[in-house]
Amino acid sequence: MARDPEQALARGCWVKLIGGASNQDLAAIEDLAGIHALAGVHCIDVAADPAVVAATRRGLAWAEAHGAARPWLMVSLSDGHDPHFRKAWFDPQRCPPSCPRPCERVCPALAIDGRGVVAERCYGCGRCLPACPLGLIEERSQVLEPAAVGALMAQLAPDAVELHTRPGRLDAFAERVVQLAASGVALRRVAVSAGLEGGATAEGLAAELWQRFRLLRGAGFRPLWQLDGRPMSGDVGAGTAHAAVGLLERLAPLAPPGPLQLAGGTNAYTLPLLRRFPRRRGGAAGVGFGSVARVLLQPWLAEAQGRGRRLLDCPDLWPGALAQAQGLVQPWLAADSDA
Repeated sequence: MARDPEQALARGCWVKLIGGASNQDLAAIEDLAGIHALAGVHCIDVAADPAVVAATRRGLAWAEAHGAARPWLMVSLSDGHDPHFRKAWFDPQRCPPSCPRPCERVCPALAIDGRGVVAERCYGCGRCLPACPLGLIEERSQVLEPAAVGALMAQLAPDAVELHTRPGRLDAFAERVVQLAASGVALRRVAVSAGLEGGATAEGLAAELWQRFRLLRGAGFRPLWQLDGRPMSGDVGAGTAHAAVGLLERLAPLAPPGPLQLAGGTNAYTLPLLRRFPRRRGGAAGVGFGSVARVLLQPWLAEAQGRGRRLLDCPDLWPGALAQAQGLVQPWLAADSDA
């Protein structure tokens, strides 16, 4: 089992917790970071926000005190509008009293209640948008202003950064790379998250990634390619795992140098699916778990928050949460690149 993140990438057993690029539920982030670090993840990816990063570091300190190796702390940025950087919003006064509230039922983050959307819990999955029978829910994008990037990175001092991008945004991506370089932060990796949005082909996406590869290497950064199969849908089921693995299969022969990490629809079905098709396994350096990891721990998080305490301070609760996290993470940690 590789504890060092770079070794894990090389051996194909890298695991990342995706905390959510717009998730600002500080209590949950602290607990998720602590539990998953203790479960053995190699990286924790969170919003580029000082309070969120501080909460993550508190969770990591708890895990280290319990014997965990410290994972990389990664923060997420975008080079433009992206569903990972949005929140839902609606005016609850406009909801008819007779509404059965399907938005509340489909929300995996428990971010909708009688007051509307609890903003700090919403991570922008968008499932509530089509669920509203009256179309009252809207999305509000959140993109960091260019002038703020350098100072923010210097303040946060992450180990790595993830840049969410889309085809056709090369100039905006180049600006982000310049901003990261100017910040002076020594980054272990710059991850690039992209998928086949907007009807893009695998060949077209690969061409875009090659352009970004040249920019990153020119600035001295080492890339990590996050293939976003079906964004923020890992808790849905086996179909999303097929989407994530299918994107890997199409991109692996075409992608530029650098490890390929699965995300977007990844869950407990992903690794067994890769093992059924050994020729696919060699292309995966690892996996990022987002919504599925958060949903698995929701009962323990809710119980602890109901007590007014963090989960990490509830010795009768956190071992159960840890067992759930280990069930998701450990099969990947035990895998190697020849599986």
